[in-house]
Amino acid sequence: MSTLTLALLQLARPEPDLSVAVAAGERACRKAASMGADLALFPEMWSNGYTAAAAGRTVFAHPTVWELDTAASAATPANVWRGEPVATDSSYVRHFQKLAEELDMAIALTYLEAWRPAPRNTVSVIDRHGHIVHTYAKVHTCAFALPEAALTPGDTFGTCVLDTAAGDVVIGTMICYDREFPESARALMLAGAEVILTPNACDMEINRLTQFRARAFENATAVAMANYAGHGWGHSIAFDGMAFGPDGSRDMRVVEAGESPGIHLAPIDLDALRAYRRAETMGDAFRRPSAYTALIAGSPRDPFIRVTTDDTPPLR
Repeated sequence: MSTLTLALLQLARPEPDLSVAVAAGERACRKAASMGADLALFPEMWSNGYTAAAAGRTVFAHPTVWELDTAASAATPANVWRGEPVATDSSYVRHFQKLAEELDMAIALTYLEAWRPAPRNTVSVIDRHGHIVHTYAKVHTCAFALPEAALTPGDTFGTCVLDTAAGDVVIGTMICYDREFPESARALMLAGAEVILTPNACDMEINRLTQFRARAFENATAVAMANYAGHGWGHSIAFDGMAFGPDGSRDMRVVEAGESPGIHLAPIDLDALRAYRRAETMGDAFRRPSAYTALIAGSPRDPFIRVTTDDTPPLR
C-alpha cells in the first residue's frame, strides 16, 4: 500500500508578526513530522493570521457579507491588512524551505504575498528537499467585502508533481472561498490532481462541510482542508475521493477535527485511489464539455448582479 499522510495543522491564529508565525509554524511542522506526516498543510494566510485592521481596531477577517463593501474601491493594503506582505523569496518562505529539507517533509505554506498593485493570498508547496514546486494565488477572493476586496486575485489553477516517500503524487491547491465554486476543483481534476490541498479561514458549518465532500465525490479526487481553530471554526477535514467500495456506498471522510487546536493526520491510500479513478464513473470519464458553454459565458445575470450602494449597509 502506498500511503500519503497529510497533517492538517489546525492552529490558533498567530499574531500578525512574522517572528510569531515562524516560531509557531515551525513547532507545528516538527510535531507533524514526528507523527509521521509526509506533508503539513497550514491554514489560510499563516504569515499574519489572516488578520485585518478596520476603524482603528483589530478584527478577524472573512465576514459573511453579500453586498459589496462601498469602501473597497478606496482600500489599500496598508489600511486593510495587518502584517507586512512577504515575497516568495523572503526569509519567511526560505525558513520553511530549510525546515522542509531538514524534516524530509513537504510543507504547504500560506502567506500574504507581496505583489503589485496589491498583495495576493498565496500558498506555496515546498517539497521534502526544500524546493518550491508550486505557488498558487487565490482566484476566488472574497471581492464582495474588505479586506479581501483589496487583494489581487490569481488567474489560474494548476498542479505539480510532488516527490514524497509514498512516491510521486499530483497535487493541486485551492484556498477557502475557491472550494465554494465547483469549477475550482474540477479545473484541478482536469489538470491531473489526485490530491487537492485547501488552506482555509472561516467558520465550517454543515453546508460547507457537505459542499467540500461533494468536491471529492464529483471529481474522484482526495481533498484536504486545514482551518484555524476556534469556536464555530475548526473542523479541518479530509476526504479520500472514493465514494464507493466493494460493499457499495462508503464514507469518504478520513478525518474531521473538532474546534480545538491540534494536528490531525489524514492517510490517503494512493494505490486504492488510483484504482478507483481508473474504474469509476466520476471525474472526467463521461463529461460532455460541448454542452457547458454557459459556464464561461459573459457577466452575471439577475438575481446574481451585485452593485455597490452608499446607503445600504452590508448584510451579515
